[in-house]
Amino acid sequence: MAEKIKGKGVIAGIAVGKIMLAGQNLDGYLKDYKPKSKDKEKKTAADALIKVAEDLKVSIEKLKKQDMQEQAAILEAHRMMVEDPAMSEAIDAQVEESGSAPKAVLDAYEAQAQLFEGMDDEYFRGRAVDMRDVGKRIAKYILGIKEPEIGEGKVIVAGHEIEPSVIAGLPSDKIAGVILGQGSVTSHAIIIAKTRALPAVVGVGDAIDRIGDGDPVILDGDTGEILIRPSDAERESYNDKIQKQEELKAHYAKLRTLPATTTDGTTVTLAANIGSPDDVDAANNFGAEGVGLFRSEFVFMGKQDIPKEEDQFKEYKSAVEKCNGNLCIIRTMDIGGDKPLPYLNIPPEENPFLGYRAIRISLQRRDLFIPQLKAILRAGVYGKAGIMFPMVINVQEFLAAKKMVEEAKAELVHEGKKYAEDVLLGIMVETPAAAVMTPVLAKYVDFFSIGTNDLVQYTLAVDRGNASISYLYNHFNPAVLRLIYRTIKSANDEGKFAGMCGEMASDPNAAIILMAMGIKELSMSAPSIPRVKEKIRNISMTRAKEILEKVMEMEDGQEVKDYLATIQAVDSAPAPAAATKSSAKSEEAPTAAKKK
Repeated sequence: MAEKIKGKGVIAGIAVGKIMLAGQNLDGYLKDYKPKSKDKEKKTAADALIKVAEDLKVSIEKLKKQDMQEQAAILEAHRMMVEDPAMSEAIDAQVEESGSAPKAVLDAYEAQAQLFEGMDDEYFRGRAVDMRDVGKRIAKYILGIKEPEIGEGKVIVAGHEIEPSVIAGLPSDKIAGVILGQGSVTSHAIIIAKTRALPAVVGVGDAIDRIGDGDPVILDGDTGEILIRPSDAERESYNDKIQKQEELKAHYAKLRTLPATTTDGTTVTLAANIGSPDDVDAANNFGAEGVGLFRSEFVFMGKQDIPKEEDQFKEYKSAVEKCNGNLCIIRTMDIGGDKPLPYLNIPPEENPFLGYRAIRISLQRRDLFIPQLKAILRAGVYGKAGIMFPMVINVQEFLAAKKMVEEAKAELVHEGKKYAEDVLLGIMVETPAAAVMTPVLAKYVDFFSIGTNDLVQYTLAVDRGNASISYLYNHFNPAVLRLIYRTIKSANDEGKFAGMCGEMASDPNAAIILMAMGIKELSMSAPSIPRVKEKIRNISMTRAKEILEKVMEMEDGQEVKDYLATIQAVDSAPAPAAATKSSAKSEEAPTAAKKK
C-alpha cells in the first residue's frame, strides 16, 4: 500500500510520474565559495546579471516559437528583474557587507521578496517566489550549479517552493504534475502549471519531506491526495479517472468559442483577472471575453520612483488591444500600508487593511493619480477601457476621483494627446459601506465590480489569512449574499451593469445564484472559465431563480454551500444553437457596452 499525504488540490486532474525534487539548497555551495576582493566580487555579480539576462532572452524566444506565451511572459518579467538597475545597486551594497557575490545576490533579492510577502494581495505575495527564483538563478550561475537532468518517463516536480523558471524550463512532454509544500493558486509556478493543464497540489507542508527524489507518485489534483510508491492495484484504480480527465479536457476545448448562455437564452460575460498584459494571451486561450480586473499595481512594483505616464500607457494599451474590442477594466493602484512601495514613504500602520491605501492615497497624491488616469484614458483609444476605483466607501470619494479624471482629460487636451471619451468609470464594491450605499452610488457610476475577497473579510470580520478562523470565511454566508444581491439590484435598477472579480466569481456553484441575481459579468482566473461556462450552459435561468429563492431563505453559509454542491446540471437541453458568440453578445451584452 502506498503512503498517503494530503494537500489542497488547486489544478484538477490525475498525474502519474516519478518525483523530481526542485528548489536546491545552496548553503553548502555558498560555504565552499571563495570570494575575491570586493571590486572583483561586484564585477562577478555584474557579469552574472548580463549572462543570465542573455540566457533568459534565449529561453523567451524559444518559448514564443513554441507558442508558449504565458511562460514566455513570466520569464520576460524575470528578465526585467535581472536588468533592474536598482537591483544592481542593491547587490553592490550587499557585496560591501558580505564580500561574497552569490550571497549578495541572494540577500538583495530576498529583501525585495520580503517586501512582496508583506502585502495583502495574494497575487503579489506570490511574486516573492519570483524574486527568489531570479536571485537563485543568478547565484547558481556564479556558483557553477547546473539544473538536474530528466531521465526516462514523466516527472512530477516537488518542493517546498518551486521556482517558476524550473517549470517553465521543463519540456511539456516530460512534466506530469506539480506538488508544493507552500505556495498558492496565484503563485507563478501554479500559473504556469495551469497554462500547461498540469494537475497540482499545494499546502502539503513538511509532509513533502516524506517524498524522495525518484519516488513513483500518483497525484490527484481534485482531492489533493498524493500516493507515494503506489501498488499496481492502486495504479489500476486511477486508470478510469485518467481516461475521464482526457475526455473532459477535450470537451472544455470545444467550449472555448461558445458563449456562457443558459438553456433558455440568458448570457453572462466571462472575463479574466490579470496582473500584466501578457496574461491576456492565456485568458483568450480559455475563452475570456475581456478583462474584468487588471491589477495595475504590477506596473508600480519593483520601481524606485512613480512609473512615468508613458511607461504605464504602453502596459495598458497592450492589454486593451489584446482584448480585441472586449472591455478591459483597469483598477487604479491598490497599494498602501499593507503593500508598501519605497517611493511612497508610508509609515507602518497598526491596521493597514483599514488604513491609508488604494483610493485614499490616490486622491491625496495627484503626482501618482493623474499620470495613471492619463495613461488609461489614452489606452482607451485602442479598444474599450474602464477605470475602476478600489476601496471607495462613499459618493464623495467617487465624485472626487471623477473630477480628477476630468482634470486628466484637460491636461491631455492641452498636450495634444488623443484619449477615449467613452472610458467607463466604476468602483470596486469591497466594503460593507459601499455595498449598503449602492442604491445611491449606482446613480453616479457606470458599473460596479464586486470584490468578494475583501467584502467577505470585512463583512464577517474574518482575516482571510488567519488559518485558525478560516472556517468562518465563506462567501455563501447569508450576510454576504444579501450585500451582493443588493449591489446587483442597485446597478440593474439604474440601467448600469454589475460584475464580480473576487474569488467567488470562479466558483461554478456560485455562478448559478449570481446570474439569478442579475449579474452581467464574472471575472476570474482564466483556467476557471471553462468550468463556470459549463455550469451556466447546462441550467436554465428559470431553474437558477428557483435555486436562488431557496438559498435566500437559508440562515447558514455552510448550509448554502452544501446545498449548491448537490445541484447538478439539471437541464439536459443544450444552450440555444442559434446563440453564437457574436449574436449572444449583441442581445445580452452588459450595459457596459454603452456608457450610461
